[in-house]
Amino acid sequence: MAPLRVAVVGLGVISRFYLAALRDSPDVRLAAVCDGDPAKAFAHGMPGYTDHVRLLEEERPDAVVVTVPNDVHHRICVDALERDVAVCVEKPLALTAAEGAELERLAERRDVPMFTAFHRRHNAAVERLARECAEAGAAVAEVTVRYLERIEEHAGDDGWYLDAARCGGGCVADNGPNAFDLVRLLLGPAETVSARIERDAAGTDRRADIGLRAGPARARVLLDWSYPGECKDVEVRLVDGRTLRADMLDGHTGFKESLWHEYVGVVRAFARCVRGRFEYDGGLAALRFVEHAYRLEHTG
Repeated sequence: MAPLRVAVVGLGVISRFYLAALRDSPDVRLAAVCDGDPAKAFAHGMPGYTDHVRLLEEERPDAVVVTVPNDVHHRICVDALERDVAVCVEKPLALTAAEGAELERLAERRDVPMFTAFHRRHNAAVERLARECAEAGAAVAEVTVRYLERIEEHAGDDGWYLDAARCGGGCVADNGPNAFDLVRLLLGPAETVSARIERDAAGTDRRADIGLRAGPARARVLLDWSYPGECKDVEVRLVDGRTLRADMLDGHTGFKESLWHEYVGVVRAFARCVRGRFEYDGGLAALRFVEHAYRLEHTG
């Protein structure tokens, strides 16, 4: 089967992990890139564009990776889906659940694969934890996901992360989808039942403690954008009292080093999705989690 011709739209801080994974994958061929900054668009030794519509029309790729600021996800995904180009969009799927639902309907109507990238579910320690839970012989009683970092260190040149209007919010909108996806991975569909959120003087949420329920099991998502350092881990308590853990940064001492292998997993899963062998997509569920958490902040 011929490799999929894939283009990348958006060349910010996350794009380097996609570019490396795409170049090394036997399932895909990196066909073109696009960014509004010409210095980025024309620096990769391949067809470069500053207009994603022109890229879609001239290159006609099989698929596109969308890794642009969150407020542009919806427009670019629509443009790709309407041209029957499969989409891998960096989380979050869109800014709002309404936009996400519109994209899902469009993808279903045109029968075009759409895949939301949650890179942490492809972390090696998380994959081991999921296997351990499946083989444990006891049900999960509680899951705790901690996603703590200092956002200014992780945003790099992508200052839009700190603009709530472009990001969709603060730590709940940005880190929340990845953390929530891990709850779904381990427990299945979950309902948000509580949210304690701390905001800075500008009104941006910097810390959050969010409670969830999945049948008899409970979960807790702890987020922090002001943490001095970085902590990304998952703890699972089984009904028999045993505790299982996954440290997503274990063995990855360099800054963002774990992302290299996680995005290899993203590209592999996306290729399966396009080939029709993978149907999971939690993009809309994650957007609903974010909106429900913000509502619970005000309603209790």
